[in-house]
Amino acid sequence: MWWLAWLIAAVALGVAEAFSLTLAFGIFSAAALLAAVVAGFDAPWILQLLSFAAASMLGLLVVRPIALRHASQPALTRDGTDALVGRTATVLEEISAEHGLIHLSGEDWTARSLDDQLIIPPGAAVDVMEIQGATAIVYPRELLP
Repeated sequence: MWWLAWLIAAVALGVAEAFSLTLAFGIFSAAALLAAVVAGFDAPWILQLLSFAAASMLGLLVVRPIALRHASQPALTRDGTDALVGRTATVLEEISAEHGLIHLSGEDWTARSLDDQLIIPPGAAVDVMEIQGATAIVYPRELLP
């Protein structure tokens, strides 16, 4: 009958993990599930308790730090307009601080110069520094004379 108590504890700890998202309650829940399996084989209560303690310690000392480190890493891919930043484009119409047009990733984009004093002629290669709405903020790959 102890297996049922461990199973109830595992479910309760799993629900607590769902609300806290700390990974600690989830590890305790998995340890309680292991203790329920051990209890299901009619093992003595001390063996059930030791299996719970060992699984908890192993989870907290080994699994949790790895999981937290993995969760804190930034996404490997950029998408949307973020993926366009850093790319090279070709100027189609002269670019100034107010207006311009570039060809970027198969599409034509409105563009403005990062440097307000700079005029970039058609045909020049530019780097996309940022995207503001539907406008690319660009800087020439080579400084113009």
